[in-house]
Amino acid sequence: MGSPLQERLSQHLSHLTRERDPYLSTAGHFFVKEYIYQELSQWGAVRRHTFRTLKKVAKSVHENLILSLPGTQSLPPILIGAHFDGVPGSPGADDNATGVAVLLELAQHFHHHPARHPIQIIGFDLEEYGRLGSQAYAQELRQTKTRITTMISLEMLGYIDSREHTQRYPAGLEYFYPSTGNFIALLGNLRSIPTMFKMSTHLKRSGAPCEWLPVPLRGTPIPDTRRSDHASFWDYGYSALMVTDTADSRNPHYHKPSDTIATLNLDFLESIYNGLVQAIQTGI
Repeated sequence: MGSPLQERLSQHLSHLTRERDPYLSTAGHFFVKEYIYQELSQWGAVRRHTFRTLKKVAKSVHENLILSLPGTQSLPPILIGAHFDGVPGSPGADDNATGVAVLLELAQHFHHHPARHPIQIIGFDLEEYGRLGSQAYAQELRQTKTRITTMISLEMLGYIDSREHTQRYPAGLEYFYPSTGNFIALLGNLRSIPTMFKMSTHLKRSGAPCEWLPVPLRGTPIPDTRRSDHASFWDYGYSALMVTDTADSRNPHYHKPSDTIATLNLDFLESIYNGLVQAIQTGI
């Protein structure tokens, strides 16, 4: 038997892990979105942030889900997001049911134990179609001149392989980082360096090996670092970072039918949750 936290994460994963492409698996996509909405609604009013796209279906309307939690001080909020859409043919346990499961547990924690900063918990749609949900929200924040402390994208958190030479990198990085795929990675822009430093410390204390990489110029020198919703916030000048198990640089089940719950390591997932709580609780 796992810990109570692992049991809750497993419960979330059992609901979230299903085909949920927004156009080809509409029933699964709707189910997952409404599950997230119902879970977040326990802790406050959830805003359905609508946006339009010309992808696939002309004038198609989609929704991000946003829960705003108060902080103990009047500070710019910390945004924590995870995408809930998937790709055709994959149940997406790691990509990105793990990120959403941790997101839902963070919502419960910070409802009961407010952090110094207000927190926005965000489920993003259409990440797999070019980060359209996060682009729409980041653009809205910039247009309204809204300040934030930082944005944290939870993007695949549950797959490890403790054998040597199981971790791959963009060219050149292999000389500076481990060859064993058993760590959590933080990828952030230069403005997020203090956040990554603090977060990595708390993740390591919680039992998750952690590596971090500052990326200049909105990630353009290393395009792989732009592959999640944090990049939308980089593009609008905000501090933002991605927390990730590095996707297909490690996980052979990426975007495949084999991306199932059985491939996940819940001890690792629990340690990431605990490290995030400790880092965010006092402000980052």
